[in-house]
Amino acid sequence: QVQLVESGGGLVQAGGSLRLSCAASGRTFSKYHMGWFRQAPGKEREFVATFSWIGTTDYADSVKGRFTISRDNSHDTMFLQMNSLNLEDTAVYYCAADPSSSYSDGLRSRSKSSEYRYWGQGTQVTVSS
Repeated sequence: QVQLVESGGGLVQAGGSLRLSCAASGRTFSKYHMGWFRQAPGKEREFVATFSWIGTTDYADSVKGRFTISRDNSHDTMFLQMNSLNLEDTAVYYCAADPSSSYSDGLRSRSKSSEYRYWGQGTQVTVSS
């Protein structure tokens, strides 16, 4: 069992930045595949970024070049640095985790919400004009 707690959301003007954090507890964080997803009002949850246990990263096209995912295994924490925010980034952001089974599994990207077993409660990000 893994518990995930997001923080760092808030209200920011378009063009601004925010840094989200996801604190994990309960299991060996370093062997987990981690991801960020978001859900805007009236829309389905969508993939944002992923960071495997061996360092494979991937991003949604909509955030490439603006968002950076990172993790600090010594503190069981994952981050999402969000720059150049725009109105379309407004959403609840969720942290997700799933145990990784092998080195080869760590080489691939996980961009589907069904590929993650554990989820946080979410943190609201609102971008204003």
